[in-house]
Amino acid sequence: METGTTKSLKTPAPPGARIVATGRLVALACIGFAVVNVAFELTDHFASGPYAEYSAGLSVMNWFVTVLKVVGAAVALLSVARRPRLLPPPLLGVLLWGAFALLAVYGLGSLVQAVGLATGLTGDPDEIGLAAVAYVLFFLLVAAGYGVLAISYARRFQLGKGVVALGVLGAPVALAVILLAVPMLLTALGVMPPT
Repeated sequence: METGTTKSLKTPAPPGARIVATGRLVALACIGFAVVNVAFELTDHFASGPYAEYSAGLSVMNWFVTVLKVVGAAVALLSVARRPRLLPPPLLGVLLWGAFALLAVYGLGSLVQAVGLATGLTGDPDEIGLAAVAYVLFFLLVAAGYGVLAISYARRFQLGKGVVALGVLGAPVALAVILLAVPMLLTALGVMPPT
């Protein structure tokens, strides 16, 4: 039966050991990175420095991103479960493709920014340090991990192209919400000062 999102209702084969390992590593990376955000809150990281007046808004954004990272870890683990759990396969497929696209767009955008800095087009090449390079590579590796999980999951559950398109096209919208709409809302609510 062809529904546009799934092609078959038969039980899929379980994921292979490498896919399971990829899912666990992606989940671990998400949780590890979420711990960094929690550490920022526990140490009042945003309370001092050049952005201190934005500390309340940055704290809200930090918790928002922390929740997204925990959800991302859950999505990675659910994708390697032997049987579908909690979410129907088409929805989990959309989330996997969305996570892949969101992180890929963010990572590639950071890479373009780094090239701009390295060539002197957008700033000082000295702004690029080892930590910045590691940060971009981390995002690109996690994006690749989600890509592997998304492809594997789509094949196992025979998800249609609509699921892929919805996930991939939804990523820029999610990125816009995270980077534009949420700070605008925080400014409107008086949590962040207007720029």
